[in-house]
Amino acid sequence: MTPEDILRHAPRVLSQKQREFYFDQGYLLLEKIIPEGLVQSLRDTTAEMMNRSRSVTRSNAVWDLETGHSATRPRLRRLSAPCDHHPAYWDYVSKRLFADISADLLGPDVKFHHSKLNFKASEGGTEVKWHQDIQFWPHTNYSLLTIGTYIYDCTVANGALGVIAESHKGPLYDQYNDKNQWTGCLSEADCRKLDMSKETYLEGPAGSLTIHNCRTVHGSKPNDTQIDRPLFLATLASSDAFAYTGNPIKSRYEHFHIRGKPARWAHHDPRPCLVPPDWSGGYTSIFALQQGEGQGDGESEPIRAYAG
Repeated sequence: MTPEDILRHAPRVLSQKQREFYFDQGYLLLEKIIPEGLVQSLRDTTAEMMNRSRSVTRSNAVWDLETGHSATRPRLRRLSAPCDHHPAYWDYVSKRLFADISADLLGPDVKFHHSKLNFKASEGGTEVKWHQDIQFWPHTNYSLLTIGTYIYDCTVANGALGVIAESHKGPLYDQYNDKNQWTGCLSEADCRKLDMSKETYLEGPAGSLTIHNCRTVHGSKPNDTQIDRPLFLATLASSDAFAYTGNPIKSRYEHFHIRGKPARWAHHDPRPCLVPPDWSGGYTSIFALQQGEGQGDGESEPIRAYAG
């Protein structure tokens, strides 16, 4: 749906000013909007998942491990598709509050695309370089967003989400390098084109939500504190946005409507979108791609572009 179409529908949770801010700036921060009891439930579930990772010795399609991970000291970068691995995460995403916030920014019909849990371990947890999301999973339009849930207080020091305001109105950047390899981030040359006067870090207490449009340039700094910073992320789409390519983070809940019903017509945005690699051979995480680690199969370079 277009922003104009969405704004014609009465809001459920957000104010009209907040909705207009999102469409103008490409992001939104909602401080302490998630009830404390639900935040504690997410903390407990995340601790349980970290305990499960103690038996994992190398990165795979589910777990992406930080250097130094061990059974005695789990160091994680990502749990892919957490909604598929613990019912508490899916219960959270499908709750009325989460669905209503999504509908206020995507329209009355909202479908789930994927989820991930980025841990950013203490004492050096990996940075996320400046990038845009939609090139990883292009759709017929740009009415997609990602909602991040701060399970603990989040600051710049421990990896709060950083965005370049209004960058969703600008170009989509090529996230391949000069060797036709997917890097999952902007090149140094393109980073120099960014208006860094619009760099904003979305710091917030536990229970806060960050929301960014699929075209918004964003990233986060390393976690240099003594405490891990788990961040639960869910990507949602307007019902009339249809994927051109396969989902790199597959989920049994993909296309499930958390609000409304499926669309009968696809909306096509005239602006083109970069096509990513063919993910059918496997996908680990943005961390592995940006660090040039391949797909967790021992390769020393990023996956090559799809040539089919």
